[in-house]
Amino acid sequence: MSFLPESQTTHISTHTNEDIFIRDKSLCHDLIGKLNFTEMLFFQILGRVPSKAEAAVVDACLVTLMEHGLTPSALASRLVYSSATEAMQGAVAAGLLSVGSLFVGTMEGAAALIEQILAAENRQAEALKIAEAHKAARLPLPGFGHHMHKPDDPRSIRLFEVAAEQGVAGAHIDAIQKLSAAIDQTYGKHITINATGAIAAALGDCGVPAEIMRGFAIITRAAGLVGHIHEEQHKPAMRAIWEAADGAVPYESGPGKD
Repeated sequence: MSFLPESQTTHISTHTNEDIFIRDKSLCHDLIGKLNFTEMLFFQILGRVPSKAEAAVVDACLVTLMEHGLTPSALASRLVYSSATEAMQGAVAAGLLSVGSLFVGTMEGAAALIEQILAAENRQAEALKIAEAHKAARLPLPGFGHHMHKPDDPRSIRLFEVAAEQGVAGAHIDAIQKLSAAIDQTYGKHITINATGAIAAALGDCGVPAEIMRGFAIITRAAGLVGHIHEEQHKPAMRAIWEAADGAVPYESGPGKD
């Protein structure tokens, strides 16, 4: 027995011999040369063209996430490319597999906490409840803390400035700032809102749902990984990375020896 509906449809695209249509707009007449890439990706994903202010904030978020140095995603792309130079897409895909709950993709967890606060009758009390629960359970706080940027992550400061300048800053940014104050109170010290926390709030105020936010990280990180691969083509680092790993993790005879 099939549980699929008799007729399935898509709202995204169709085509004729003369044109391609994306969400009822002509690719050739309404989109090419009319929308920039940030506006187009927003339209493609969410089905509406963002306002100029929203596009500026989303663009700032994409710029923020594009490059993070030799983090797991960049290392994976460089190493895979060095092993299979004929398949750049494989190297980019390898790096994108590292966009997860610990690196790059942590805006999803932060967005969930923001939504929890926004759904509460008393948002300040809910923020304090979240902070206390995480401390008691010794759980990491998605969107908070950074090993290097202290006392504050400069990227978050700038993203909040851009959102305010564009008139986009609203309930989501207010919620994460309430949570930040509650965290500082609960932990007895200042813990910065990191870049992905700020991005979760900024994208939320642009109308981006929490469940698709990691997709925005994937899009911009793909561009950053292409940059790493291009550098690997002209200035290979794979051998140095390999040798550094070999030196950092020496062999030690373990269980099973005679």
